[in-house]
Amino acid sequence: MKVFKAWNGLYLQDVVEMDALARESGYKEFVTDIKNRIREAQYSALKAVNKELIGLYWDIGKGITERQKKFSWGKAVVEKLAFDLQKEYPDAHGFSPANLWRMRNFYQTYCKNVKLAPVVREISWAKNLVVMEKCKGDLEREFYAKMTRKFGWTKSVLIHQIENRSYEKYLANQTNFDKVLPAKYKGQAKLAVKDEYTFDFLELGGEHSEKELEGALMERVRGFLAEMGGNFCYIGNQFRLEVGGSEFFVDLLLYHRKLKCLVAIELKVGDFMPEYAGKMQFYLSVLDDKVRLGGEKPSIGIIICKSKDRTIVEYALKDVKKPIGVSTYKMTSQLPHSLSKHLPSSGEISERLCSLDAK
Repeated sequence: MKVFKAWNGLYLQDVVEMDALARESGYKEFVTDIKNRIREAQYSALKAVNKELIGLYWDIGKGITERQKKFSWGKAVVEKLAFDLQKEYPDAHGFSPANLWRMRNFYQTYCKNVKLAPVVREISWAKNLVVMEKCKGDLEREFYAKMTRKFGWTKSVLIHQIENRSYEKYLANQTNFDKVLPAKYKGQAKLAVKDEYTFDFLELGGEHSEKELEGALMERVRGFLAEMGGNFCYIGNQFRLEVGGSEFFVDLLLYHRKLKCLVAIELKVGDFMPEYAGKMQFYLSVLDDKVRLGGEKPSIGIIICKSKDRTIVEYALKDVKKPIGVSTYKMTSQLPHSLSKHLPSSGEISERLCSLDAK
């Protein structure tokens, strides 16, 4: 017979049984599954609310546009509409004249783009405003909208990526992925490599050694991983490999969660040299044979240099069988004008952006 009560209306025997359950692995897995399901449901609910809100703003922008055209209404309609909406819904935010104008611009920016219109409904209004106001054309807006949706970028991260010209750096990247990786894999792999990285969070002078560069990156590893892009995890620096009784060390070893592969990084403070590709191919072969786990994809190499000659890189990677990208780094976010001539055509850009939709 249950006599003693413990807490919250429970008998002592109930508390003992609960304590025993808490130590069972099956129950722990059960609780974890339910917590994950709750988070998924909460996230889905937030996505649904956001999609509905963006849909509302779209319809308001559409209504203003169509009625201005039909009735030849001027700017006064926006001021009057804002006054009436704020009077009717005094506790609601987002109906100021400035925001109504943004809704109109939002609709007019995307109404004729059947491919991009559904994408912008899946990111928040604040992020949509950043993309719409800071990006110059539809292709650039498509890139940042899809990347924000795919990697869950915050507003501040999105602004940082735009200011660092990630779009141009992605389009101009030099890799051999098209030749050595399966079609379903190479699109995602290209996203993992930029043509140029900006290490403006480092406090290094113009002259520094590779050891100093590596040390500075490790001291600010969070900033480094953010600049590398989404889904990278840090494994180690000076990662030791043993082959034939000799030791070799990879400067940095990362893991890409989306690609499910190891990413070896070599840092060079001078110009790219062709022999760097051979050394990286050796590292990747050893990593695949001795470090890679079952189920993981082939390892990828990224050689990050102070500068590079694009023609030399093309020849160096031409017959390489392992997936390697060659990038440069700078300490400021300014993109050199000379890079613009290496950007692909609009058709090629559209084809690359399609890869952002891959799971």
